[in-house]
Amino acid sequence: MHILCRLEDIAEPGSKGFKFKDKSLFAVRQRGQVFVYQNSCPHLGIELNWQDDQFLDFDNSLIQCATHGALFIIESGECIAGPCHGKTLEFVASKIENDCVILIDNFT
Repeated sequence: MHILCRLEDIAEPGSKGFKFKDKSLFAVRQRGQVFVYQNSCPHLGIELNWQDDQFLDFDNSLIQCATHGALFIIESGECIAGPCHGKTLEFVASKIENDCVILIDNFT
């Protein structure tokens, strides 16, 4: 297990990108929960954001790929619109403990 960040480092609602070892990750905080994904679009394998920490659509209700506008459900990572419809973002297991976001996955 590894500490990704303090909970307060992610706006509520909001998102934040991270470089962790050789992985590009991002976390979304919404309604008291945090969801962590690998920062890679299932359509082209590129990072979803053009600007730092910008992973959500205009009203912070969906994850959006900045390259082609694909939209993903925050809680599941499932694409509901765009060229990768039906595919999902790669989930990274995490938990909130002592006001920190802890990665459960072992990145070696």
